[in-house]
Amino acid sequence: MDIGELLAFKPEQTPKRPHEDDDDFALPEPASDIGKRGGGIDEKSKRMRRIADAKETANYRKSHDSNATGAGSANGSAFEFDPELTEEERLNILKYVESEEAEGDVLDEQGLKKLILVFEKRNLKNQEMRIKFSDNPEKFMDSELDLHTVIQELKAVATVPDLYPLLVELHGLHSLLELLAHQNTDIAVAVVDLLQEVTDVDILGESNEGAESLIDALRKEQICALLVQNLERLNEQVKEEADGVHNTLAIVENLTEIDGEFVREAAIQGLLAWILKRLKGKSPFDPNKLYCSEILSILIQTENDNRLLLGTLDGVDVLLQQLAVYKRHDPASNEEQEYMSNLFNCMCSALMARENRDRFLNGEGLQLMNLMLREKKMSRNGSLKVLDHAMAGQDGRENCNKFVEILGLRTIFPLFMKTPKRNKQRLLSVDEHEEHVCSVIASMLRNCKGTQRQRMLTKFTENDHEKVDRLLELHLKYLAKVEAIDREIDQQPKDAGIDEDEEAENNYIKRLTGGLFTLQRIDYILLEVSATTETVKQRVLQILNLRSASMKTIRSIMREYAGNLGDGDTDWREQEQTHILSLVDRF
Repeated sequence: MDIGELLAFKPEQTPKRPHEDDDDFALPEPASDIGKRGGGIDEKSKRMRRIADAKETANYRKSHDSNATGAGSANGSAFEFDPELTEEERLNILKYVESEEAEGDVLDEQGLKKLILVFEKRNLKNQEMRIKFSDNPEKFMDSELDLHTVIQELKAVATVPDLYPLLVELHGLHSLLELLAHQNTDIAVAVVDLLQEVTDVDILGESNEGAESLIDALRKEQICALLVQNLERLNEQVKEEADGVHNTLAIVENLTEIDGEFVREAAIQGLLAWILKRLKGKSPFDPNKLYCSEILSILIQTENDNRLLLGTLDGVDVLLQQLAVYKRHDPASNEEQEYMSNLFNCMCSALMARENRDRFLNGEGLQLMNLMLREKKMSRNGSLKVLDHAMAGQDGRENCNKFVEILGLRTIFPLFMKTPKRNKQRLLSVDEHEEHVCSVIASMLRNCKGTQRQRMLTKFTENDHEKVDRLLELHLKYLAKVEAIDREIDQQPKDAGIDEDEEAENNYIKRLTGGLFTLQRIDYILLEVSATTETVKQRVLQILNLRSASMKTIRSIMREYAGNLGDGDTDWREQEQTHILSLVDRF
């Protein structure tokens, strides 16, 4: 019996193998056309299954002999046939198996050259057939199938990033990128799928030279612009093309993670505009919409030029329109909840640009956020974060005054007096909620003028100074948190690898995240209201004495705060420091 006959041999009553029913071990079903995503015949899977069959058959005799004495008739009933292999036949099969495995495992330089040559030939033939039989698709369909198959085979290069420089040198990458404009979207989607695997962050991390070569080549080819042009024509009603959109976004995510310069390049080359258009569409929520919100967040999180570009593309209005859906309705799933959260984060990032705060104000963003706070839906927590960003700093002055005008004090102070309990549907923790509420109130006290400021101050004297009592309750709570962090810092061993300045900065950041940031906002409010209303100051002193607390602590915290203001506008920082220190002196 030769090897071919043995491999083709199918016994009638072979028992099932342990994993025969597992999906992981099943061969893929052949596809009827190239558009069926992931449905093509996987030659490697077939080969590996054939190898496994051959191995088991070859080892059968060996295991059968060793089990015969101990298992007796029990094993005899498990196997109803005996292939009666000779030792020579068994060795021949194992030799065949080893050569097959070696051939199927790793793509080498010579193999890639052959593969690219086949790819270029099939690509050229497809172009010729399309020109020659432009009115008769049946004539060029076979060449298209061949082209699609070789693109799938090129995925093997994604397992060997050291070959990327050769892929670039042989112009294989250039030819692949040209196919993103192929008339048949199945071909373009196959190329996108390949690029997504080739740019995988883990794969690129295996070869610095390969990653550098690939990234440089993709940048020269303006990869983001090519991807956006392809996105424009994909129809997401077709599953394969919807997958193509998802993989395109994955490519962008990979590139931005490897090289931050792509964040700016992707936005300029049209991706930001496409994402806003995609979000604005009236299509129902789907995974691609979620992915778009994630990529948008990446694009504007750190790049101010992208925030400005978003503003000029009416992106603030687009975000407000999408968020308005959740004013009275909660997201229907965890994924949609994540989508809503991403939109709020995008709005917060956008508001870090002064120009976008004006657009937010004119687009009635304050009114929407105020309504969300009143509705008590999931969106309430996100709207609180957005208000915090919209009102912070000197650029938040107009928004602060407008919020008082639209009766926002009636909304924010009940949240200040009683923090909602956290549950599965409330995304913010108690500490996060209190941080944002106190930041909003502190910003309004700093930025509001005239009657708006007076209305703010009046809130702290009404109902027998209940809001002052709440302020001091929060002060003591967060002071205890900070003191606990300070003790922890005092007890930690010193790291000889960092200098004193770096250590001091690290400790300050640790204290900020541990409660100092919120404590600074609380004490700032205390200073502002105490400086303008004598009865408030007396109430503060009374409660501090009752709780054995000290005014010196508040002064110390605020002096530290004044000394650590951010790196923003120099004039603003100096003005703010002077204002805070004058409040401390008057306290």
